[in-house]
Amino acid sequence: MSGTGDRGSSARLPGLLGDSVARDYADKLRHFNLFAEPELRGAIAGLALKPGMHVLDAGSGSGLALPWLWEAVAPSGTVLGIDLASAHIAAARADTPAQIALVQADLRQLPFTSRSFDLIWSVNTINHLREPLPALRALAQLLRPGGRIALGQSSLLPDMFFAWDARLERLTTEAVYQYYRDRYRLSEQQLTDRRALVGWLRGATLRNVTSRTIAVERVSPLKPADEAYLRETVFRDTWGERLRPYLAAEDFNELTELCDPQHAAFALRRPDFHFLQTFTLVVAEAAAA
Repeated sequence: MSGTGDRGSSARLPGLLGDSVARDYADKLRHFNLFAEPELRGAIAGLALKPGMHVLDAGSGSGLALPWLWEAVAPSGTVLGIDLASAHIAAARADTPAQIALVQADLRQLPFTSRSFDLIWSVNTINHLREPLPALRALAQLLRPGGRIALGQSSLLPDMFFAWDARLERLTTEAVYQYYRDRYRLSEQQLTDRRALVGWLRGATLRNVTSRTIAVERVSPLKPADEAYLRETVFRDTWGERLRPYLAAEDFNELTELCDPQHAAFALRRPDFHFLQTFTLVVAEAAAA
């Protein structure tokens, strides 16, 4: 799950959220996929894939979803993953079965012929592009008649992480959004990617657009994969020192205690810990022949 740059004069620029060939967040992608595996597998099962279908994972990241897609179309189908980042392709190659092909390329410069795929699966990728609509139109050209694009997007931030303190939760959410706007020079509108999925797919001249939002919900005690994702990706990487300028001192200190595994107040050890993050999947279909 990784974004790309754009064509023309912007081809040399990183993606909207800093993506480039050298960008590496393979560990974060791996943690997310292991954490959300039940929900992601359920989303794939809901697509009713059949043996013999040809599937492209556009923005395949570290490749953990590729075997799940392969299971649905094996033994006569094909699954192919494409990603911009060298580190993501290397990570995927280390763990992906040999029958799954991997290509390092930009989504805006696709190295495939038109009408090649029955399904394009793309999760947490399109929101990284500076101009999503041209990329989606290019992907749509790769669909066979009646083929589908399944566009998935998790919420930028969890919907609930401090169930016992709505005030601190609100302040932390606002601080993270402001941090991202400042770091990447984004507007508030540019960080509302889930709201745009339906419009983007309709703008790509696809039909029969459907959407469903899945709740990824966890309570204590946490399973190891859940704790690893929450500790490393949310509590350590998303928050921490970067939020100090955006919070009052007392609120930052409280947040720091909640994020510290060595502190008695560590959030993931609380019996009332309740985590909720949403994942939206929008599916659209190419016109029949």
